[in-house]
Amino acid sequence: MRHALLTAGTKGLGLQVAHALLQNGYSVTVTYFSDEAAAKALERAWRDQSERLQVVQADVTKKEDVQRVVEEAYSFAHRIDLLIHNAGPYVVEKKKLVDYEEEEWTNMLDGNLSSAFHLLKNVVPIMRNQRYGRIVTYGFQGADSAPGWVYRSAYAAAKVGLVSLMKTVSIEEASYGITANMVAPGNITGGMKEATIEEARSKKDNETPIGRSGTGEDIARTVLFLCEEDADMVTGTVVEVTGGVDVIHRYR
Repeated sequence: MRHALLTAGTKGLGLQVAHALLQNGYSVTVTYFSDEAAAKALERAWRDQSERLQVVQADVTKKEDVQRVVEEAYSFAHRIDLLIHNAGPYVVEKKKLVDYEEEEWTNMLDGNLSSAFHLLKNVVPIMRNQRYGRIVTYGFQGADSAPGWVYRSAYAAAKVGLVSLMKTVSIEEASYGITANMVAPGNITGGMKEATIEEARSKKDNETPIGRSGTGEDIARTVLFLCEEDADMVTGTVVEVTGGVDVIHRYR
């Protein structure tokens, strides 16, 4: 049985990914930051198959927590086939670069870029020994071309750096049967992060060219494809799941 390590998988976009992995026969180690109620809700939903689900508290901005999570995930299943790095802080308040506090800047880089470094340092050796692995990170629309994103400088800089890191790893680890890709969600907000495609289609959304909002299920379906054994020809790519919306410049 393939085993996945999914960060921040108890709510938001990660919740639909967790459900999709479990529904498709994977065992899963899921991390959460502080919402114990959400963590327990996921455990209750899969209590009949609890042997396939491990839920672990962790702060991915901390190196020690990342190391501990990888150790617990490996102890749980004795392998890690998939690493899906869904966690990553985001600054909601609109701020220009010079208005960031140093702590905010550091938190953005630690949570979105350095966390990936520590996860990869600990997980890739396991995948090398297995001669198999699927790595999926998260970005934003246009990250592949390093665009400017007004009021989102720290987040954008971290994710653009993550694009390069992902592409580098995809080349360095290809001979071990490991792929690395990035999923770039569109403007998925509020309850739609945990919604299904069917739910989105029942609610018309004229803000997208396709007429509905993006959902957590859209992201989960993309992640599942990238994690298939036969998807090994897709590596080093950024897959945008936006429904044609211009996420960065929609305010213009």
